[in-house]
Amino acid sequence: MNKIGALLGYGTATDIRQSFAKFQELGLNCCQLSVWDVENMFTPEKAKAARDAADEYGIEITALWAGWTGPSVWNFTEGPQTLGIVPPEYREMRVQQLIRAADFADWLGVTDIITHAGFLPENPGSPEYQPVLDAIRRIALAYREKGKWFLFETGQETPVTMLRFIEAADTGNLGINLDTANLILYGKANTVDALEVFGKYVRNTHFKDGLYPTCGSELGREVPLGEGRANVPGIVKKLKELGYTGPFVIEREISGDQQIADIAKAKALLEQSWANA
Repeated sequence: MNKIGALLGYGTATDIRQSFAKFQELGLNCCQLSVWDVENMFTPEKAKAARDAADEYGIEITALWAGWTGPSVWNFTEGPQTLGIVPPEYREMRVQQLIRAADFADWLGVTDIITHAGFLPENPGSPEYQPVLDAIRRIALAYREKGKWFLFETGQETPVTMLRFIEAADTGNLGINLDTANLILYGKANTVDALEVFGKYVRNTHFKDGLYPTCGSELGREVPLGEGRANVPGIVKKLKELGYTGPFVIEREISGDQQIADIAKAKALLEQSWANA
C-alpha cells in the first residue's frame, strides 16, 4: 500500500508540531508542505522547524508545494490573467520565486517541487506559447542543477497540453502532481482517462473530489472524496496498473473539524480502493 498523507499549509502562524501530531493521530504517514508566503517562509530556520517536527512524528515530507506572490483569481475569466507564470507582467517575479524554492526544498530534504504553472497556452503557434515554455525550461534547468523535479499541478490545461509542454521542454526532470479533482473542476478531462495521456509522468498526487462546472465563469464545486466525479477506485486501479509507487496525498479545501473528518473518511476510501484494485 502506498503511503497516505495530506496537504499541509505552512505559514508564519502554523504550529507545525501540532499539525504533525494531528497527522499521526489520523494514521497519516506523509504530507506535501504547501508554502505561499515565500518572502517569510523560505528560510533555513523555517525548513528546520518543519524537518524536526516531521522526524519527531514520523511524517515523510514528500514534496514542497511552492506558491508565488501577486494576484490570483481562481476562475475562468480572471484566472488566465493572474495565475502562475503565464501572465507576462508577473512572470519574471514568479520564475525567480520558484527558483528560490529549490533552496527551501534542499533544506527540507525533498526533491519534488509542485506549483500551478497557470493556464498553459494550448496552441503551439500562439505568440504566448514560446515565452511560457522558455520560462518553464529556465525553472526546470535551475532545479536540475540542484537535483530537483518540477511537477505541474493538473487542472488548468488539457492533459495533452500538459504532455506537450513536458515533451517540448525536454529537461528530464518535469513531472506531474495529479490532482484528481482539478481536471473536473476546470472542466478539462475525466481523471481516469487523463492518466492514459500522461500517467507515466505522475510523481505525486492530490486526492480530491469535485463536480464539473455549471457555468462558463466559475470552477466546479469541491466535495468530499468519494462524493464527486473523480472515480477514486478507478484512479487508484489505474495508478496501480501504471506502477505508481508514490504517495496518496489527500487535499480537502475547507478547515476545522469537518476537514479532519473528511480526511479520515478519505483515508479509509483510499485503503479500500487499493485493496480492491
